[in-house]
Amino acid sequence: MSTLPYTAIPAKSRNLIICASLLALFLGALDALVMSAAMPTIVADLGGLHLYSWVYSAYLLARTVSLPIFGKLADIYRKKPLYVVSILIFVLSSLAAGFAKSMLFLIVCRAIQGIGAGGNFALVYIVLTDISPPEERGKTLSLGSFIWGLASVLGPTMGGFIVAYFSWPWIFFINVPLGVLSLTGVSLYLLETREKKKKAIIDYSGALTLSITVLSLLFIFLLAGRNHAWNSPRILMLWVVTIVFGVLFYTAERRAKEPILPISFFKLRGFSVGNAAVFLSSFAIFSFFGFAPLFIQGALGKSPVAVGTTVLSLSLGWSIGSLVLGRLVHRWGSKKSAAVGAIFLSTGCAFTLTFSTATSMTTCFWVFAQVGIGMGFVVLATVLVVQNSVDPSDLGVATASHQFFRNLGATVGIGICGSIFTSGFSTELQSALAGSHAGKLPEALAGQILRNADSLLRPEIRAQLSSEVLLHLNQAVAHGALLVFWTTLAAAIVCLICCLLLPRERI
Repeated sequence: MSTLPYTAIPAKSRNLIICASLLALFLGALDALVMSAAMPTIVADLGGLHLYSWVYSAYLLARTVSLPIFGKLADIYRKKPLYVVSILIFVLSSLAAGFAKSMLFLIVCRAIQGIGAGGNFALVYIVLTDISPPEERGKTLSLGSFIWGLASVLGPTMGGFIVAYFSWPWIFFINVPLGVLSLTGVSLYLLETREKKKKAIIDYSGALTLSITVLSLLFIFLLAGRNHAWNSPRILMLWVVTIVFGVLFYTAERRAKEPILPISFFKLRGFSVGNAAVFLSSFAIFSFFGFAPLFIQGALGKSPVAVGTTVLSLSLGWSIGSLVLGRLVHRWGSKKSAAVGAIFLSTGCAFTLTFSTATSMTTCFWVFAQVGIGMGFVVLATVLVVQNSVDPSDLGVATASHQFFRNLGATVGIGICGSIFTSGFSTELQSALAGSHAGKLPEALAGQILRNADSLLRPEIRAQLSSEVLLHLNQAVAHGALLVFWTTLAAAIVCLICCLLLPRERI
């Protein structure tokens, strides 16, 4: 198997490889966001309202599980065939999703899409690392975060435009020509720059036990506190499955000659602490993505447009932070860069503790932008630390593990903060309803709001409420959001501690 050093790749070919890889990343990131505007129309067309959330969850679960598997395969086999396969999976499943005639079939297509997206997400950062000289690696990888930010800006808007002027299947059909373009670039220009492991054996038992462990763990945080109580039999059973298969995974990895995720890597400070830092930073920022809209619209009473503009600052801050650090990290070093990012993240989270129903949108915008900038710094700096902590032959596993823990942090954070918000909101709302204004809120409406705080975002619900009742409900939302902000601050502070514990290392 012939390989070329990255110095032998012509500049034009390198740029084309970067463009093709980023296009594949853009498609996967966009597909996670473009659905939000289209789902009401899809449900109206296909039915299956009770399966609504699984259109998102199936994609997330499959993507998270496939990340470490593709990362390991990239250390064993050539990247080009793996990349071609992952893009093909994504494109063909997108085509099938566009022809879906039932919600169940659409969910199956979304799960397959998630597998392809997981492969794309793992491989794009591996490819960008492989083709870049060390001094340019941070700058090249920062483009990946920029693409994430771009997708978050364009996703909901593009979804709404396509539904309004075309039809919802085109949300999926548009992936086909763009995917083919990415596939062409990868097929024509991608070259191998690393020697692959000889006579490697695929760790099937490790892949199976890891997949079941991760799936059951993610199901816990997707379902607990929403569909089922944390101490319900189903959630407890999922905990049992997670623990049992976690132990089996540990045993399998200890015995495997080529483990899918080597346990020994967690003894490396850069690997374990770097992944812990990105887990915690994702916990914090994705909790903001999940609950900042509820605070701004439910507690401050702002319009959806104002919500979108303010929350957009999280994505823009993330993108700007990564792009800026990409030009500084080689001089600063990864540890200092990560620590600076964690300080931004922690300070931004601390500022949210001053939020109230009187907070201005300008304040929200700049605080969320600061949180986003901190996330951009932490993500880029820690992926470089994690990559440098292992041998170059294990680059695929290291890179995919970083994205895996980033996905895991987002899911766990939203799950935990969802339960915390619901508990705080319910307590405050029940207290408010027990007061003198209780009779001013119809019992059926009170029950609906208590079961689902998102009801407060609907104009037809808010129109039924008097200004006095609405004020108390807004305060209840603010109370629940404040508990979430305290939780994110705790996660950000632990993230800062992790960043300070990173090994001293320059890129």
